[in-house]
Amino acid sequence: MGDLGRDVGALSSSGAPFGVVRGEGGGLVYASGPRTLVEFVETTWAFGDRPFLLIGERTCSYGEFFAASSALAVRLVGEEFGLRGGDRVCIAMSDRVEWQVAFWGVQLAGLVAVPVDTSWGEEAFTSVLDDCDPRLLFVDRERLPRAAGWADAAAARVVVWGEGGEGELGGVDPALAPPALDVRPEDFSTIFYAGEASSGRPPLGAVATHLAQAGAVMNARFFAAVSDLGKRGRIPGFGPVPVTNLAYPFFHPAAFADVYRAMAVGGALLVGERKEEGKGEADADPGGFLAETCGAVLLDGRPTPVTEVRVTGARGEVLPDGEAGELWLRGQSLARGYWGDPEAGRAAFPEGDGGWFLTCVRAAVREGRVSRDGGE
Repeated sequence: MGDLGRDVGALSSSGAPFGVVRGEGGGLVYASGPRTLVEFVETTWAFGDRPFLLIGERTCSYGEFFAASSALAVRLVGEEFGLRGGDRVCIAMSDRVEWQVAFWGVQLAGLVAVPVDTSWGEEAFTSVLDDCDPRLLFVDRERLPRAAGWADAAAARVVVWGEGGEGELGGVDPALAPPALDVRPEDFSTIFYAGEASSGRPPLGAVATHLAQAGAVMNARFFAAVSDLGKRGRIPGFGPVPVTNLAYPFFHPAAFADVYRAMAVGGALLVGERKEEGKGEADADPGGFLAETCGAVLLDGRPTPVTEVRVTGARGEVLPDGEAGELWLRGQSLARGYWGDPEAGRAAFPEGDGGWFLTCVRAAVREGRVSRDGGE
């Protein structure tokens, strides 16, 4: 990789592809690019027969994927399911084509997707369901027993998606359009639950808007552009269309950067064996707060163009360059609080503080680069 600081500056200057402006809430937002995930996913229709997902012996093209997602979205807001904007939809299944169809169908329908960690047992799973109270759950057969009891008691609908259940690709009109809905940047898009449930309480569910997820899309594009600039002779966006080995499960916030990068350029995602947990781009964040930032917001310690950082001392004062203290972040891709826990939300995202997020990580900033614990 070349001079990272120089490359970041070149890509994020005024008029450049990743130029920024100050948003109404005080934080930075990308001056161009999508404002909702609906705007973003609709651009993939143009990729047609290009392969999107490579899972085992299955290959799903962009055209098949978009048609299936659009068809699902129409069903979700139609008479069959009758869901309305703001309703939560849980997705609890292993990595398969239908997972992505379910997630993007939910986005096209203006609903809120709740990806669930497939390793959770029934107690952890049901504590999350109690917290977010979804009206619909997409599950595979392995997760069905963990969801059925809760769904019966809550009068929520469970759909076995894929594996011989619903959602199999094929038989969908390729010209079918998604529902004509006014999905706004400020509408909720996702709830990510990170960590383990304890004492019957679910982990905190970080709530992100469409604008935040659109910021994560642009962050992923930015990381790819910096990588391209570091490769001699490569002009960002004009290199070969990539095949990306997905490093994390679909439900993990870190996986979305790979998905977004691939979708932005019509690349393919190869889903197979995982890297050792803890390896990969997610480590670019020094504290494991990916749920609150919709993925990584630091590259080799340097923030993305829309991510601001500050470090405060014991009295809340902003510390000068090089001094270690509590790390705060602000920017387009940050969550807006925690679902069902306003007290925790106010502690992490203090009201009246201009949209800053308290990470509870000790760090220092030296010449624009974040280092954990104040180390080099």
